[in-house]
Amino acid sequence: MIESKFIDGKLELQRSDEEKKPLLLRLNRIEGQVRGLRAMIEEDRYCLDEVQQINAVTAALREVALLIISQHVAQGVHLAVREQESDGAIEDVMRVLKAAMRIRD
Repeated sequence: MIESKFIDGKLELQRSDEEKKPLLLRLNRIEGQVRGLRAMIEEDRYCLDEVQQINAVTAALREVALLIISQHVAQGVHLAVREQESDGAIEDVMRVLKAAMRIRD
């Protein structure tokens, strides 16, 4: 189970090795995709192939971001209920969601 604390207006997550594993596996796969893209560019591959690889990397990174956001939101709600920190937890969750969506205040 992910442990969380609310410190200085921020929700701090402490994931176990088991909880980090799917994130790290995805990042390893993305690293391979980026190395493949580098090789494609070095080999002067067809532009559309390179762009498709870029789109695949971008989609994979979005999936990692969604997993991280999902964990953050779940822990924020859990902490808000458990410790009566609803205002601060909601503000922090909204800050993370706005950053993910690139919304400025």
